[in-house]
Amino acid sequence: MVKIVTDSTSDITRDLALSLGVTVVPLTVFFGKESFLDRVEMSTDEFYKRLVGDVFPTTTQPSPGVFAEVYNQLAQETNEIVVIVISGRLSGTYQSALHATSMIKKKGIKVEVIDSRNVAMSLGLLVIDAANKAKSGASFDDVVSSVKNNIPRVHPYMYFDTLKYLAKGGRVGKAQGLVGSILSIKPIVTLDDGEVSPVARVRSKKAGLDHLYKFVQGYGDNIQGLAVEYANTSEDADLLIERLAELYPKEKIIRSVVSPVLGTYMGPNVVGVFVLEGDKKP
Repeated sequence: MVKIVTDSTSDITRDLALSLGVTVVPLTVFFGKESFLDRVEMSTDEFYKRLVGDVFPTTTQPSPGVFAEVYNQLAQETNEIVVIVISGRLSGTYQSALHATSMIKKKGIKVEVIDSRNVAMSLGLLVIDAANKAKSGASFDDVVSSVKNNIPRVHPYMYFDTLKYLAKGGRVGKAQGLVGSILSIKPIVTLDDGEVSPVARVRSKKAGLDHLYKFVQGYGDNIQGLAVEYANTSEDADLLIERLAELYPKEKIIRSVVSPVLGTYMGPNVVGVFVLEGDKKP
């Protein structure tokens, strides 16, 4: 059976990863000289408690050696591995995962490393769909083809309380022009070919959540997968999920929390919706 590997910025929960048979490779977050494996040695709650301090966190991708260790372990179970990782424009994780393919000890192992051009649950939705296909017996080529076909059909839409953390971390992308905006303006951003891009500005969180709802509503019944993700305000996610249940079965809406590594750039109070568009023709 095809095995799926992703990184911790996919924000799929540990339980979900276990149930799907997905291997999650953690990135690392640093507070000064202290380092913590993302979601392994530091939780999101712990991260946001430390974020209010004087030390601004930084992050780094897994080394090729970490990915190689995963590949070599999985090579004892399978000859086929599909690796789906964070956008190469946001992290060096893709290059590490790709370089590690030359470090596999066993011969005849097929590994496809895919730059998802996404992050958070838009990456997560790609991983979940790929893992479900692998569990159902899809071939290596079919899983790879499905992931690549899904990439342009996955749509992130995120409310940010501030862009200062993206700016500090050098990940602000096409939203650079909004960094100096007055404090009362809250940006809505998406990813454009793997890079942060602004799509709207609102004046309150309530207006931002309304914007997220209307974004999902615009897909009508052409939704294959839907996720809601938050940073440190679970009540906002819960309220949004209740509203979205009018549009999509509540039990199928995936609820996730921003990882510490992503929190470094997103900051507090972020809420996002992530749609995997169906294949119905408009």
